[in-house]
Amino acid sequence: MIAQRRLIRAEPSFGLLPKLWRINWVLVLLLCALAGVGYVALYSAAGGAPEPYASRHVLRFGIGLAMMLGLALIDIRLIARLSWPVYGLSIGLLVMVLRVGHVGKGAQRWLDLGGLQMQPSELAKVGLVMALASCFHRASWARMGNPLFLLLPAVLVLVPVGLILKEPNLGTAVIVGLVGGAMFLAAGVRWWAVALVLLPTPFAGRFAFEHMHDYQRARITTFLNPESDPLGAGYNIIQSKIAMGSGGLWGKGFLLGTQGQLDFLPEKQTDFIFTTLAEEFGLVGGLAVLGLLACIVGVGMVVALRCRHRYGRLLALGISTNFFMYAFVNLAMVLGAIPVGGVPLPLVSHGGSAMLMVMFGFGLLMSVHVHRDVEFGGRRDQ
Repeated sequence: MIAQRRLIRAEPSFGLLPKLWRINWVLVLLLCALAGVGYVALYSAAGGAPEPYASRHVLRFGIGLAMMLGLALIDIRLIARLSWPVYGLSIGLLVMVLRVGHVGKGAQRWLDLGGLQMQPSELAKVGLVMALASCFHRASWARMGNPLFLLLPAVLVLVPVGLILKEPNLGTAVIVGLVGGAMFLAAGVRWWAVALVLLPTPFAGRFAFEHMHDYQRARITTFLNPESDPLGAGYNIIQSKIAMGSGGLWGKGFLLGTQGQLDFLPEKQTDFIFTTLAEEFGLVGGLAVLGLLACIVGVGMVVALRCRHRYGRLLALGISTNFFMYAFVNLAMVLGAIPVGGVPLPLVSHGGSAMLMVMFGFGLLMSVHVHRDVEFGGRRDQ
């Protein structure tokens, strides 16, 4: 105990080189490897050319990597003070997108910023994690059992979920809600409180279903039996299953997939990028990608467990859970386990906002790792 206290007190604001040494370079290599998989898949999705997807993917990842390493050097205590402004900015952008947002494919999800399109819901995921970590990190066990104390965190979750549903973007709204729930459990919310929140879920689900757009209801009603509408709502998942099944154990070979190269596979550069990989590299290639994703989530969880202050633990856990849910929803979607929801595979699918926000989140996680032993607010967390 005395040695532990000395370690925490002896953790000054160290210089640049020691911080660079403390960066988790294993995580950096894993992220680079996953982005490399994305380059290969996007190169194939373009018919064997770097344009228009793969080259942009590399450029965005390079920018995101520089941002991640820069954030890793920022003191985690400064990041904690910025939690509420980042959350407030994300909510403001979500409100703005509903008023002046760009409409595409039946949804209003993007802001046009001088030729660059931004999806505020991606920032909302990270902003919510930061705000909840800030809200919970000083709360005692007794306060976590107080329903009145939990009202503010509940509102923090419900506001972005409601705004994202309004766009509409059901897949992302579900991810935000699940990440918020994971943060509640990690912070020590009582199980009875969780059960109380889940009680109205069936009624809320029915209400949401009745107010969905026609195409959203069609996705839900046909995902269990896509053959009932093979040329409509069931087309995407049918083609996805055909492509993955035809890949076999080792795949058809790079650039030799028929469903992808002949454009039977829809959205092969975004939502169904994993299907492109599975067709060309087979079950072995698909499992390798799953293993890479699992390693990244595992490293993030280890960072959370090794952190000595509660804010960092909650932040790292929230970022890791967000990445896991992102990947899980996409993979379950392309496998036909859940309805198609328009969620890309992180660091693999084509998309600027998703790429940069994922790297922004990992930059925060990296800062937690670098500053894992700092004294937070003059007190040592137990």
